[in-house]
Amino acid sequence: MSHFVEILAILTSAVVIVWLFRRLHLPAILAYLVAGMLVGEHGFSFVVDQDNYEHFAELGIVFLLFTLGLEFSVPKLMAMRHLVVSVGSLQVGISLAIFTLFAWFLGQSFASSLTIGSILALSSTAIVIRQLSETGAMKRKAGQISVAILLFQDVAVVPFLIIIPMLALDGQSSMFLELLFALVKGVFVVGLLLFTGKWLLPRLFNLVAQVRTDELFVLTTLLVTLVAAALTQWFGLSMALGAFLAGMMLGESQYKHQLEADIRPYRDILLGLFFVTVGMKLDISILLSSPLMVLFVMVAFMAIKVLVIKSLAVKAGESAKDGWASGFMLAQMGEFGFVLIALANQFKIIPVDVASILLVSGVISMAITPYMIDNARKWALWLNQEKPEDTESLEQLPDNKDLKDHVIICGFGRIGQTVSRFLKQEKIPFVAIDIDPLRTTKAREAGENVLFGSSRQAELLHAAHLSEAKLVVIAFGEDQQSIEIIKKIRSLSPDVPILVRTRNDDQLDNLQAAGANEVVPESLEGSLMLVSQVLSLTGVPFSRILRRVQKERKNHYNHLHGFFQGEHTDMSPEAIDRIEFAHAILLTEDSYACGYSIRSLNMANSKVALIAMRRDGIECEEPELDTVLQSQDTIVVRGKPYRVECFERLVHEGH
Repeated sequence: MSHFVEILAILTSAVVIVWLFRRLHLPAILAYLVAGMLVGEHGFSFVVDQDNYEHFAELGIVFLLFTLGLEFSVPKLMAMRHLVVSVGSLQVGISLAIFTLFAWFLGQSFASSLTIGSILALSSTAIVIRQLSETGAMKRKAGQISVAILLFQDVAVVPFLIIIPMLALDGQSSMFLELLFALVKGVFVVGLLLFTGKWLLPRLFNLVAQVRTDELFVLTTLLVTLVAAALTQWFGLSMALGAFLAGMMLGESQYKHQLEADIRPYRDILLGLFFVTVGMKLDISILLSSPLMVLFVMVAFMAIKVLVIKSLAVKAGESAKDGWASGFMLAQMGEFGFVLIALANQFKIIPVDVASILLVSGVISMAITPYMIDNARKWALWLNQEKPEDTESLEQLPDNKDLKDHVIICGFGRIGQTVSRFLKQEKIPFVAIDIDPLRTTKAREAGENVLFGSSRQAELLHAAHLSEAKLVVIAFGEDQQSIEIIKKIRSLSPDVPILVRTRNDDQLDNLQAAGANEVVPESLEGSLMLVSQVLSLTGVPFSRILRRVQKERKNHYNHLHGFFQGEHTDMSPEAIDRIEFAHAILLTEDSYACGYSIRSLNMANSKVALIAMRRDGIECEEPELDTVLQSQDTIVVRGKPYRVECFERLVHEGH
């Protein structure tokens, strides 16, 4: 089978399976593993020789470690050093020792046992961090413990990547000598990269940034990553180590976010290919022939990790409840475990059947992780013999206050607190809901009516007396969360007015369609305030300014929609789908629209709006719809880019 057909099979399988898994709210990593299993030798055998793709797919790990280096923050590590050192480091060390001993007692060699211990000691950074962010659990204590452990695990990956290839050496004495030699080489190459990186890389990217060419910036990012990876490989170390160090050198620079954005597409595609190649090794027949063995391995390593993390968290001074919850969150095998399995297979350190059992049990453990994270707190309360009511005091109003004709503020950050202060001055009662436990505690200590939790939870909305509320204000400015909250509120109280804060007008229509009565875009309101000051300082009467501002608000900021794109305007598919651009169309003698009125162009059908018309150097903002267009007229319209393009073709060609 030709390489083209193999690549086509891989892409088709990946697209279909990833789409299906995302619809089921399952991680994309699992989708890539299943896609690889389907096209590999244990599936439909579309790919005969997977070695052709493994070397290329390894670049996905290189770019993953580069972005990990970008996110590696020494100040962040120092701020969380108590949890990182007392829980994170000990979790990796103790779990590694327990799993290594278990594997050794079961007849594995020392090299194989240590590799298995390394694989099982790690958890999934990608799945856990994403799930914590989506559920808002990152700000809970259990979430913070989990992040601290994951932070140390991510650092521990680097020495694992160095040590595992060394385990393939025959003699124990030579192995330890090689490990010592690798340590010396590692110290040297790390020092070399740190020295040159601190001095050279910022100057290099300064020069590149001055050219203002996006392609050159991307090419330079790829070059720096691969050169650093090649340097460490030349010294006999992991390519991923060099990429990690290069990322760390650039992590404190002003280009950090741009670098991460540039490298992300290459990282995601190649990392997806890497997990596809891992999935090709996944033998589903192992699950069918030895389901009890797979189940035993999975339950055993997950239970051990839960108990280790809980014990260490309690020893570090955290509550047992948070220790249990963090243990459940981190019980699964991680994506770096698959990296280590692939590395161990490459050097033939662990038997093929053992690798298959680890792969299958790891995939299943990752598949159930979202469910475990969602229920971690509930299970922790049950194991700790605590009733939810006793621990949810922040989710009830102080002194069981009864409210009526009050305002509910969703989000008690700076904006929400500002709204509350003005409400208090007018003696208008309010209750706020916020997901930050520290902020909630501090506010309640000051006597504020604040509930802790997510505004998307019906129980919290009922506790805030939604049925008796006069108004709901959604103040945190995250559009997707706001839409979900609006839908939840509308399902509970169809008639309550909802006022939503948003950062710009991208989601204005979607927010209103979801049920918001009023939407306040920060960028447009800021523009109105600036315009008011400009007009006032140029002598325009205040009454006229007030009328203009009120008219814009009444017309839903109609004159403020649409803008001319610039060189650095975001033209990604997501941005194009939500942003309206302004565009000027110059009519020539051959234009179809010449001789036709503005009304006859039926702009509403084309879903574009007329901003202004310019004729003989005179601009008219609101021309009569019966105005007949002439050659050399310029009409300025706004709308989605593809709709504007269609309308311009209509103006010139008539179709």
